[in-house]
Amino acid sequence: MNSYPETLQKEPEMSAQSPTLLSVLKRTAAMHHGRKTATATPTTPPGRRHAHGPSGSESPAGKGRGVLLFVLLIAQLMVILDITAVNIALPSLAKDLQLTGSNISWTITSYSLIFGSLLLFGGRAADLLGRRRMFLTGLGVFTASSFASATAGSATALFAARAGQGLGAALLSPAALAIIMTAFHGNQRAKALAAWGAVGGAGAAIGVLAGGLLTEFADWRMIFYVNLPVAAALAVAAVKSVPADTQKPRWRGLDLRGAVLATTSLGAIVFAITQGQTAGWTSLQTLLFGLGGLAGLTAFAAVERHTDAPLLRIERLADRAVGGGLFLMLAAAGSIFGLFLLSSLYLQNVLGTGPLATGLAFIPLALAAGIGAHAAGHIVSHHGVRGPLTAAFVVTAGGMTLLAHVGETGSYLRDVLPGMLVAGLGLGLAVVSVSIAILTGAREEETGMISGLNSTGHEIGGTIGIAIFSTIAAGTGVLAGPHAASGISHAFIAAALLASVAALVALAVLPGARHFVPKLRLNPLAMPAH
Repeated sequence: MNSYPETLQKEPEMSAQSPTLLSVLKRTAAMHHGRKTATATPTTPPGRRHAHGPSGSESPAGKGRGVLLFVLLIAQLMVILDITAVNIALPSLAKDLQLTGSNISWTITSYSLIFGSLLLFGGRAADLLGRRRMFLTGLGVFTASSFASATAGSATALFAARAGQGLGAALLSPAALAIIMTAFHGNQRAKALAAWGAVGGAGAAIGVLAGGLLTEFADWRMIFYVNLPVAAALAVAAVKSVPADTQKPRWRGLDLRGAVLATTSLGAIVFAITQGQTAGWTSLQTLLFGLGGLAGLTAFAAVERHTDAPLLRIERLADRAVGGGLFLMLAAAGSIFGLFLLSSLYLQNVLGTGPLATGLAFIPLALAAGIGAHAAGHIVSHHGVRGPLTAAFVVTAGGMTLLAHVGETGSYLRDVLPGMLVAGLGLGLAVVSVSIAILTGAREEETGMISGLNSTGHEIGGTIGIAIFSTIAAGTGVLAGPHAASGISHAFIAAALLASVAALVALAVLPGARHFVPKLRLNPLAMPAH
């Protein structure tokens, strides 16, 4: 469900692609996790410089680049799978580690919070410290943290290990995309990014199936153990295939202060939300962490305005397409993550569906989202973003309303599938349209930063969405058994209200088609190719 590159360098070859689902997935899957690299001189070794020429034959250099792309794609797929696969394993995992209430959500949020809040930092580190160095460092951190997750004997240990995975992913994913951007050119780059996007788009479906299979026939810990041999093979292949960094690390300009401030502030807010039901919404703990987190974000904004090379230029949020788009990305991503979490809890904890059957039950949702994503490029190119986004969130609200009818004696076909299909269609259209809105507002010199903001908004939106919806679902005091249906129903109602508010914001804030479409024509690479 996520892994999307930023606005690409303007390669004329990319405008000539045929209308395929893969070309749409290239953009739709690229807008969530990607980050544009600095415009540095490509570090491709001399032996590979001509592999992107007009010749149709595959040279040894071409084969080497094929291996390189395969390594990067598998690494990105591993990162994505650890988000969706865990959704299916949550009930089994919670039973083993005795997780109760909204605490169960930290299995996901401890990963996505660190991942999302450090994506901008990870992209900057790849540019300054070296792309291969950061890829291998991120892979090492991710692998060690996967082992710690697999062997965790307590909830605290698991949450800490998952945070480590998020850190590794935040270093690995932007570095992998940066390597693609420097090692491939012209049509070769377009094809590489299409494959990258397809991996991101298919990650959700593959993740729920893998999570279901491993949990059903082995144990939830296998979701993390399986990363170890894959990562070991990737490390060996990366050392041989990824071009070596030619420059020494440059530590100045990393903005570590801003990264730490943003991460701790967002973490405090998420903690306040997830613990609010237990500690009390007006308790000293909730107010301290909640208000402290908001104060920290205010301090982050002040620090970034006085930093020579900030992770984020705060003043760009005043642009209606960028600032409004960021809010809508938070809403869309929160709805997507919440939809996966709540549906998984209902199917397994209330209806007693097994992990594998639950994974299969999510396939129609992935297909519906793919159809919405495919349609987005065509619709937005003719009607701008305001109308389509308003309609997309209205459709999403309708799907969430259907899901709010889940009950103690419900069924998948009657109570879950219709809402899944409607909400999935709306959210597929919404996420792509929001990404287009944000990226179209980017100036040439800041496409990396703005696309990083888009990616960060997706992960942070998902983190906050899970925190809110899991807290509402746990409001009845139980998340397992027939009585859990009531809390899950209330959470779906909240999701419908969020989508309704997002529809109003899209209508009121985003620029109209007359303002938007000319900009899109000037910056066509913000659009999914079609």
